[in-house]
Amino acid sequence: MLTLLGATVVAAPLLTTRLAGAAPAATGLDDPAKKEIAMKLVSSAENSSLDWKAQYKYIEDIGDGRGYTAGIIGFCSGTGDMLDLVELYAQRKPGNVLAKYLPALRNVDGSDSHDGLDPNFPKDWAKAAQDSAFQQAQNDERDRVYFNPAVKQGKADGVGTLGQFAYYDAIVMHGGGSDPTSFGGIRKRALGKAKPPAQGGNETTWLNAFLDARVWAMKQEEAHSDTSRVDTAQRVFLQKGNLNLDPPLDWKVYGDSYHIG
Repeated sequence: MLTLLGATVVAAPLLTTRLAGAAPAATGLDDPAKKEIAMKLVSSAENSSLDWKAQYKYIEDIGDGRGYTAGIIGFCSGTGDMLDLVELYAQRKPGNVLAKYLPALRNVDGSDSHDGLDPNFPKDWAKAAQDSAFQQAQNDERDRVYFNPAVKQGKADGVGTLGQFAYYDAIVMHGGGSDPTSFGGIRKRALGKAKPPAQGGNETTWLNAFLDARVWAMKQEEAHSDTSRVDTAQRVFLQKGNLNLDPPLDWKVYGDSYHIG
């Protein structure tokens, strides 16, 4: 508060408020440091490695009925997200090494078939993964289909960084649909047991209910019946009260131990 020629002027706090509100920073899993942690956590479960950037070239059929699973987030030839990715890559770089597989990817969508993909699709995928344009396409599709929807719903539900990650990991594995074993169904099942903070509920209680529903969904499918990515990872962080997903982090997936300092 300043007094100038008998007049009282209040200026500095207003200026501070305006500056603080000018460019709000990311306040959850979309904070760059937290997003990097999220990528490592998912990679530990999907690829048994914290080096998520090494997974652009990853591709195999894991026998879960979804055909080929590949890339940094497990894009699948049988679920449409791999098709969307290769279409985006073709738009950005016409005539790329994967573009010739687009008809086959459209035909196998919804099945576990490799028709039109074998024998060279895995080799060509690995070749494409050396292209920064394909790496960026993987990043962008990951964010559009999985990461951004998870963060948006998490913030709408009033959950912090850990909760947003729990949503993200669930969408990665189960998809963002509304059937009982997709993200929407998992969230609906949790709503039958608890309320999220945005509806007046306790955050820890809500996240426990969500993780319970997630475990139920995982156990409906043999390929996902190992629930350690919840039990010995996300649940551990929750039990420690680490709702902001702050390092150091120690967890296990499929019996393997991981650490982020």
